[in-house]
Amino acid sequence: MRHWSFAAALAAAALSLATAPAHHATHAAPAHAAKTWTIVIAQMAYGPAPAGMRVGDVVQWVNQDIFLHSATASDHSFDVTIPVHGGGQTRLKNAGTIAYTCRYHPGMKGQLVVAN
Repeated sequence: MRHWSFAAALAAAALSLATAPAHHATHAAPAHAAKTWTIVIAQMAYGPAPAGMRVGDVVQWVNQDIFLHSATASDHSFDVTIPVHGGGQTRLKNAGTIAYTCRYHPGMKGQLVVAN
């Protein structure tokens, strides 16, 4: 039976780590930390869109109405169904001014201004 001393075991472990192949992550850091913004729907209208939205951020839609709504982008970048007294979310993928409407109530309109 072979007995190792603590020092010998530590040295063997260090040698094993030193000779192991290195694995380096090559993931690029995000340009900014994504934020979550909330837009409330009440009385058949979208609340104001917050300023400062950027690509990669998330919009949390909150429906306080007794009707089903959606947030449907005119550029087709998002289409979120928002249940009665519920919510939904979308991640912003495109920069620019994005108009949106409700599929079920076309008179409901809004727009997001999204920077890179």
